[in-house]
Amino acid sequence: MAIGREDGHRGAARACALFVLLALGISLAAAAAPSLTAKQKTWLSRAWTFKKNGWTYVHIEGGPRERGFQYGYLLAPEIAQAMKGDRVSWEYDTAMPWQWLVKKASAMYEGKAGPEYTDELGGIAEGLAAAGVPATRDQVLTYNAMYELIWYWWPKEKKKLEKAPVIEPRKDACSSFIATGGMTADGGIVLGHNSMQSYTYPLPNVVIDIKPDKGHRILMQTYPGWIHSGTDFFVTDAGIVGSETTIGGFNDYKAGGIPEFVRVRRAMQYADTIRQWCDIMKKGNNGGYANAWLLGNVNTGKIARLELGRKYVGFEEKSDGFFTGSNVPVDPKILRWETDAKETDIRFSSVARRVRWHQLMKEYAGKIDLEHAKRFEADHFDTYLNKVEPDSRTLAAHYDLDKDPAFGSPFEPSGSVDAKVVDSALAKKMSIAVRFGSPAGMPFVASTFLEAHPQFDWMKDILPDRPSEPWTVFTAGERPPAGK
Repeated sequence: MAIGREDGHRGAARACALFVLLALGISLAAAAAPSLTAKQKTWLSRAWTFKKNGWTYVHIEGGPRERGFQYGYLLAPEIAQAMKGDRVSWEYDTAMPWQWLVKKASAMYEGKAGPEYTDELGGIAEGLAAAGVPATRDQVLTYNAMYELIWYWWPKEKKKLEKAPVIEPRKDACSSFIATGGMTADGGIVLGHNSMQSYTYPLPNVVIDIKPDKGHRILMQTYPGWIHSGTDFFVTDAGIVGSETTIGGFNDYKAGGIPEFVRVRRAMQYADTIRQWCDIMKKGNNGGYANAWLLGNVNTGKIARLELGRKYVGFEEKSDGFFTGSNVPVDPKILRWETDAKETDIRFSSVARRVRWHQLMKEYAGKIDLEHAKRFEADHFDTYLNKVEPDSRTLAAHYDLDKDPAFGSPFEPSGSVDAKVVDSALAKKMSIAVRFGSPAGMPFVASTFLEAHPQFDWMKDILPDRPSEPWTVFTAGERPPAGK
């Protein structure tokens, strides 16, 4: 739906307002949407959104408060549902109130986002309120920082609260590769990635086109209401493309510093080169959301891997070859000193997927193009079982089909929820090719799953269906389809 159909957007937002109250704990009296000011209407005239093949595309532009307002207003229902998903999951997994987390996070991150992104987060809250979905800037900030909070900060905070051993959540997620030079069919860069996570909300089904008044334009996949990517698949008008895979078993987080979501957004917006991108990520690093970043510059053909621990950093750059990511760190210092990863135990998803990546890179050396990348991200070969069987160990992961995973619970509703690919030709046009849902197109029906596995019935209000969707190309500046 385009912004010109303003009443439809506001009506949808009002319809979800009561639902948001449950998610955010805000009084019913605050739910009425106020009239838009002349300034807000001007801001919205420069933004738009539409839905296509499981994705919500949104274009925002201008200064930080302006683009934040556009984002919050246009995607108010989607942001509300996503924040509810995080709230429900947080309270179920930790038995701690959502507002307690918001208070802790806002105090810890005070001043850490810097003026620009503080204003953008505040603009999102302002846009939500204008659409009848009240939320505070601190709630939006906490929601943006959830990966760092739940995976890295909370285990250590819990230990302080109860004097108990730290139980680290599983952080093995995502399958990615980048190749260039003699590895690819045309000598250019090819990048592929899929995101592994819970099937519950929030889901990363937003493609956002950010045209800031300062810095580079960004086209990226993200979650509704996030100012960064989270899945970290992006292209910028500096010619930088990138993805990441989480460093599995990482245990060297230290509260303080600059949160990862601020550093990565700053890197995307202001880096002209791969080296500058990495330097921005290192500054203020606290070990939160520790990732192996796969980066490329389509103007030079160079690719790089930045493994960003807290104490140790691994960096490689090349003009011919490939890098892969499956949550196993390569740098020996990070592997031995900052993780408890078992890099040879092929029963684990991360190791099985690393082996599969190396098999595919060897088999298709010199031939890799976008179509190969799509097939790689949808691959169902289990190198532990040595056969095709979609489960937790395949590049396109399905924990929900695995009765005996090395990590997590049997039949846990999690796995790969998307696939994305880009090559030099697409990136130079500020375009990406994406598929939402299973990378192989396998549909997921929540009611059927919950009937078969009632141990997960607490998820009934936050577990959506994911039908099979086609591959779709999105481009920066793309307008809603005619008639939408």
